[in-house]
Formats: sequence, C-alpha cells, structure tokens
Amino acid sequence: MLTRIDRIELVVHDGATAAQRFAALFGATTLSEDASSRLGARRTTLQAGSSLVELLEPAADGPVRAFADRWGQGLFGVGFATPSIDAMSARLRTLRVPFTVEYGLIYVDEAPYGLNAVIAQDVERPPVGDIRSIYEVTNPVSDWRAAADYYTRVFGLDPSRFCPIRSELYGYEGTLTLFDPPNRLDRIEITRTFGGGAMDRFFQKRGPSLYMCYLETDDVPLLEARLQDLGLRYAPGEGRPPGTNIFIHPSSLFGVLVGVSKTNFAWLWSGRPELSGAPPGTPMIH
Repeated sequence: MLTRIDRIELVVHDGATAAQRFAALFGATTLSEDASSRLGARRTTLQAGSSLVELLEPAADGPVRAFADRWGQGLFGVGFATPSIDAMSARLRTLRVPFTVEYGLIYVDEAPYGLNAVIAQDVERPPVGDIRSIYEVTNPVSDWRAAADYYTRVFGLDPSRFCPIRSELYGYEGTLTLFDPPNRLDRIEITRTFGGGAMDRFFQKRGPSLYMCYLETDDVPLLEARLQDLGLRYAPGEGRPPGTNIFIHPSSLFGVLVGVSKTNFAWLWSGRPELSGAPPGTPMIH
C-alpha cells in the first residue's frame, strides 16, 4: 500500500537558513510555512525533485523538541505515499495501530523500530530543481527480519519484492523493502550493523532510528561542484565510477547524512543491475 518515499522530515535550528542551503545545493523551492501541533513544530516545506523536505523547528513540547534536546539537528522522520489514504486509515484501524490525522496526513503514533512515519495521499508532483527524488531511508535495528515483518504487516508491503543486502565495507546486512520494482527504487533499507563502522557507531549510540537518506540525480558532478563552491563536506562512494555516487556529510546538511546516486545507478545493488547503466564488471558495493 506504499508507492514511494514522499518526503523527509528534518529537525533544524533555523528553517530559513536550512531552506537557503537546500535551494543553493539542490534547486529546492519553498512551498509553504505553517505549524504542526502534532509535532510541536514550526514547519517550512520545500520541494526538491518530486519529493518534499519538511524543516521542523521546535515550537512547543512534543516529539520535535524532544529530538532536538537529545540529538540536536538531524533526520527525524519519513513520509510515504499511498494510493488511498482512506484505505490506509482503515488498515491501521483494523490492525489497531494508533495514528493521528493532521492536515490530511496520517501520523503513525508508534515507532517500535525507530522510524517516525507519516503517510500522504499519492499525487502527481512535477519535479523541480536538480534532483529526481528521495528514494530511500536507512533504518538500522537490532533485528532486521522483525522490523521487515512489522513494516510488511502495517504498510501492506509485498516481501516478494524485497532485495537482500549486505556490505562488508560499510558493516551491515538486511533488506531493501522495495515498494514498486522495477518501476521505482523507493524503499526502506533495514539493516543490522556490525564491525564498528560509521553506521554501527551510530546505532550503538542511538539504537533503532533513521540513519540517512538517499536521492538520485541526473548530474552528480553538478552537485559536487556546488558542494565545493559552498565549502561543504562530501566524499565519493568507495569503489564506484566517478560521477555515479557521493555522500554528503551530516555537517553540510543540518545533521543528516545524504547519499546521492546517478539516476538508476542504485539498481546495481537493488536486485536489477541490468537497469543501472553501470559498465560490466562494476562491483556491487553498497
């Protein structure tokens, strides 16, 4: 019952400053400014590609302030699109999963695996700026199979579409809960971490949570040039051809680690390498 990643939610200290950064780097545009009593936050909503980015500033007691007080800035939640918001509401009621509705959005009120989720009606959204969309969030947990079972049950996913994933380089194993392959890359990456690398250290500090997100663009070198011009930290993906993959450091984007891949390149490690456009023999490092 999920079709794609619709948005991400970031806790920030200054929404105006963050909006300027996203505009300068990705060509994002500001759509609205409002407030959420459910989140206890002032909200600035941007569009980048076909995805939304919600910049949340604490305004009252609530989950956003609690996150800011504990962790500062960073990736707070993820929004998914569904073909029918009414059918999703009915499903959650049947499963007795608590939720709140605000501005027509479903906020799931439980997050046993550290993923704060909001669900929106799927609508056509012509892309803007210089990216295609945000297609992944990464959710490190202690038991990735249990988390996958939970998301399958609650969100009505199809496990036959999932793709197993393991990285010795980055230290994790788990699954990609692909929503609509091969039409879209969109998914939750659920991982169990190991080896003491960056993701493992993050998990040991925070427990089940959201670690990073991934977006795709037709022009990775353009974003690299902008990062350089802005003096922002990033690194190329290890073992991948130039112009196909970079990682934007959390210090550059208000506490969130952002992976960037060339359009379709992530199919290389997502179960359909023939769709990636990668040269033959390119290693499936993730």
